[in-house]
Amino acid sequence: MKSYHHKYYTPKHPVSARPMGELAGFPVRPGMFDINGATALPLGVNFTIHTHGGTSCELLIFHREEQEPYAVLPFPEEYKIGDVYSMIVFGLDIEEFEYAYRVDGPNCPEKGLTFDKNAVLLDPYAKAVVGQSVWGQRQKNSYHARVVADVFDWGEMPQSKRSMSDLIIYELHVRGFTRHESSGVQHKGTFAGLKEKIPYLKELGINAVELMPIFEFDETLNLREVDGKKLLEYWGYNTVSFFAPNTSYTAAVEYNKEGQELKELIKALHENGIEVILDVVFNHTAEGNEKGPLFSFKGLDNNVYYMLTPDGNYYNFSGCGNTLNCNHPVVRQMILECLRYWTVSYRVDGFRFDLASILGRNADGSPLNNPPLLEALANDPVLSNVKLIAEAWDAGGMYQVGSFPASRRWAEWNGRYRDSLRGFLKGDCWNAWDAAWSIAGSGDLYGGYPSEYKGEYAGYNSCVNFLTCHDGFTLYDLYAYNEKHNEMNGWNNTDGSNDNRSWNCGIEGETDNQDVLNLRYRMIRNAFAVLMCSRGTPMFLAGDEFGNTQYGNNNCYCQDNEYSWLDWNYLNKNRDLFEFCKFMIGFRHRHRIIREKLPDAVLGMEPLLAHGVYAEDVNIPRDARTFSISFAGYDREKGRDDMVYVSVNTYWEDVEITLPQIKGRWYLNVNTYGDGNGRYCYPEHEQRRIDGNFVLRPRSVAVFTAREY
Repeated sequence: MKSYHHKYYTPKHPVSARPMGELAGFPVRPGMFDINGATALPLGVNFTIHTHGGTSCELLIFHREEQEPYAVLPFPEEYKIGDVYSMIVFGLDIEEFEYAYRVDGPNCPEKGLTFDKNAVLLDPYAKAVVGQSVWGQRQKNSYHARVVADVFDWGEMPQSKRSMSDLIIYELHVRGFTRHESSGVQHKGTFAGLKEKIPYLKELGINAVELMPIFEFDETLNLREVDGKKLLEYWGYNTVSFFAPNTSYTAAVEYNKEGQELKELIKALHENGIEVILDVVFNHTAEGNEKGPLFSFKGLDNNVYYMLTPDGNYYNFSGCGNTLNCNHPVVRQMILECLRYWTVSYRVDGFRFDLASILGRNADGSPLNNPPLLEALANDPVLSNVKLIAEAWDAGGMYQVGSFPASRRWAEWNGRYRDSLRGFLKGDCWNAWDAAWSIAGSGDLYGGYPSEYKGEYAGYNSCVNFLTCHDGFTLYDLYAYNEKHNEMNGWNNTDGSNDNRSWNCGIEGETDNQDVLNLRYRMIRNAFAVLMCSRGTPMFLAGDEFGNTQYGNNNCYCQDNEYSWLDWNYLNKNRDLFEFCKFMIGFRHRHRIIREKLPDAVLGMEPLLAHGVYAEDVNIPRDARTFSISFAGYDREKGRDDMVYVSVNTYWEDVEITLPQIKGRWYLNVNTYGDGNGRYCYPEHEQRRIDGNFVLRPRSVAVFTAREY
């Protein structure tokens, strides 16, 4: 490379801006080796990339939307420190180019080496990906990246200090939430469309949204057609780039300002008291197995980024073809940098980790006792106030609910809660003990009853209770179908879980039978009331509050259509259900005792108890069909006791219960059976006083509170 003399620049930047040479007509110099990715500078762009096994690296510069590079810049050896190549290229305008890399090296798949000097590689640290901005349009050529100008002004917006136990999490799919014609928004299926729905979210009362994957993914990865319908990877669990937002979720084209619309959404949500949790997928990528494409990690360091068998094949603990080697130091650093980036640049409040048990596996797939990645995330100073939520299992058989490493920092999706309450609420009485433990906060998983274990109970911030999520039946379908109906997915109904613990209430699927419909909606009210009155953090699937259906499909991962999109017509049709759910959410907000331990009550109740049909009987049978859970404490902020008594009757006949004797009176707040006139809830000024006994109607839930005389 010939010497290149250029005017000496002195911008306000930590490195000298004097070019040291020329490549492909561009003045260049060694770059900032410790800053990964492509970074805009006052006079050019810094490019940094690393490869352990690669022998050489080229930077490719493209005109926008062109497939042939107009400049190829080989990194000189003097622009390399260790495994890191870094170069500042002067004179580049970030609005005029795209970039990628080529890396040469040995190609020996049986040793895990898959270098290809002709493959165009996407920067793993790319902040924006080209070619994915039109939803459903197949990527015809190689992926390119763009440099992003991060000019968004967050002002003085403080980070949320809300505890996990105070959250009510609402899981949604950005596209599916507003894509249906009935959504009534201008920008359907986009971040902007979701922003238009903030008034609805506020009315409902939730204070956190959990967004299904919004990192750049390829929805056309396994594009196919079944019965004339185009099926896509709709959910988004096939990540292309971990640092880039999905550009097909934007209403506007954001050249070099990718992420602007998402940041505007997050800022608006924060301004309305709603936190943002991202569903992140660090267990696999869209590169798949041996037959999958090579567009990034495989061409940089295949045997570093992926777990490989001794003969070079891919371990598949994710069930999606490959498994990220999360505890390799290089991968661990990338994940940590990624989460820091989303926390700082996007002000994200939390992360839910898909198949998080993979994050605790060694390179050979074996479980680690103290996984370095999990400890690093748990103790990172930037992430110290961020919620970390684990789906504490994986497709390789590891199940860690109640025992996820670093659990006092991490929360878990409580799969035991889902399974036991689904079973018990539909009448599986043998689940009574597990159901009672679950409503009470799953103390058997997270450290016992708070009243007995003096600070050892971790469930307040470690337990995420849920009955439904994206993966499985909606709450309506849980009581409308005995069996899954996934035929439209094209796999002869073999995909999706067979363990649904559902009940169709007498007729499979859609029906006009009013008795069946009445029972279904009562069962939905039962489930939602119990969820909101359970200790731990509640989460539910968007649309459950108004009876949205997926028509019995419990695995809508490929359905970008009316099976997955929320049909907002149900909001008007089932307005009474929406109002009930809104009341229960408000009830939870008003009663701290459900969410946390308070000082002892003065009206004579233990902090937490399970009760049989008779309140004084605190040992419920294993096969009980009816039981109650009580929470009691003194709320200093309100200057009075906060006492909640939740009674659940899964029996098909009336059951008379007694309420505890206290130095006060009990009042009925909720009766899911109703009063015969369509009333199920009683606000504080309209509560019904209950003296001693109460008749729980068939398959119903009642919620009581207490006051002084």
